[in-house]
Amino acid sequence: MRMHLSVLALGPFLFGTLFCLRAAPAEAPTAPTAVATPVAPSAAVDPARLVKASGVIKPQVGAEVRVGSQLSGVVRRLHVQVGDTVAAGQRLAELDDRELLALHAKAVADHRLALAELHYAAANLERQRAIAAARAISAGDLDMAERAHAVAGQQVAAAQAAVDYAQIQLDRAIITAPIGGVVASVATQEGETVSASFSAPTFVTLIDLRRLEVWAYVDETDIGRIEPGQHATFTVDTYGAEEFSGAVTAIYPKAEIRDNVVNYIVVLRFEPRAGRTLRPEMTAIVRIAPSPTSGDTLASRPDRTPVSP
Repeated sequence: MRMHLSVLALGPFLFGTLFCLRAAPAEAPTAPTAVATPVAPSAAVDPARLVKASGVIKPQVGAEVRVGSQLSGVVRRLHVQVGDTVAAGQRLAELDDRELLALHAKAVADHRLALAELHYAAANLERQRAIAAARAISAGDLDMAERAHAVAGQQVAAAQAAVDYAQIQLDRAIITAPIGGVVASVATQEGETVSASFSAPTFVTLIDLRRLEVWAYVDETDIGRIEPGQHATFTVDTYGAEEFSGAVTAIYPKAEIRDNVVNYIVVLRFEPRAGRTLRPEMTAIVRIAPSPTSGDTLASRPDRTPVSP
């Protein structure tokens, strides 16, 4: 009897507890914590498959310019020295231009004289036409006036051409930089006489250090694994183990034979890195990642041992 009463007393409590549990929302299952797992880059290449070659840094086509003079004369001023940085259009040197100035002044005077002759011929032609209208002169006289006017017009054109030519020659007395870059060498001095009778004398050599490339000398056993567009890295002695990145842009078809070893020049282009200055003729150690489609393995390399006949 007591047990029945206890159960009846606990009934409301149990009913309330079950009601609360059923009314409470079910908790969402806890999501597993994501763990970052390092993934190997897809471009990773077995170091044993890299094509290794020695190379040298060269200026690109158009990045090295020998600046000369088209005129003969005495060097009056030389504005640059080796190592100077110049911008395109900057003045490099000047020739003595006194004779050129005199020729230019003469051409201008001849042009003014031709203009005066043209004005006279035009006025005379108007008079002759008025007289011819009154039938006071012959047709031959009118033709001569028209001819004189036409000749005077052509003389003005010739005089203007002479002025233009004299100005061009005067401008050539000032040698300017065709590209921006660094002065690599200076081949003349102030006061020297230069002669341009057969070829243009070189004043200075400019190199644009922003436009360099690497010539990698790849062995003939590896050249079949190289294609344009492949990624490459290289190091230079001055920066130790620091690597510079580039890409293959060309493969020269003509071989370079050194000590009976056949090499082919593979050209790498790269972007200049801030704070790092590379210079022409620096030695480079190049590593080129072979193409995945080359099907290359170390075991598949041809045997270079000569076959006996």
